[in-house]
Amino acid sequence: MSDNVSTATERLNRIVEMFASAPKDLRLQALLDYSRRLPDLPDRLAGHPELFEVVPECQSPFALITERDGDAVHLYFRVPAEAPTVRGFAAILHEALDGAPADEILAVPDDFYLKMGLGEAVSSQRLNGMAAILRRIKSHLSPQQTQGS
Repeated sequence: MSDNVSTATERLNRIVEMFASAPKDLRLQALLDYSRRLPDLPDRLAGHPELFEVVPECQSPFALITERDGDAVHLYFRVPAEAPTVRGFAAILHEALDGAPADEILAVPDDFYLKMGLGEAVSSQRLNGMAAILRRIKSHLSPQQTQGS
């Protein structure tokens, strides 16, 4: 859930700092804890997997929708509970970025998750999937993409 008092960058930086300061052996546990925070899909989307864009670079089944409501961008992720690391990453993105303006999301460093120390907690294949998720979100929000929408 977004926190209207702070920016997406500030929310994300808090999460990054929390992970980075955690002992290496607790980072994976923290990611798994986040996996339980991913909100359920709204009823209007829950039964409609065809509306979601699949991110094929992810090792686990993963799909997303980005929606604009005025200046705010809302993120919806479809990821099974059996994929807790990528689900945890999705929950982090949702907590930090949902409701933020597109320019704030576009300003997120592409490799922010490396500063969290996740490279020591998950496989390089999972990291590649995480990078692909953020790239896909940004591609939906880039000015060239939105002109035709």
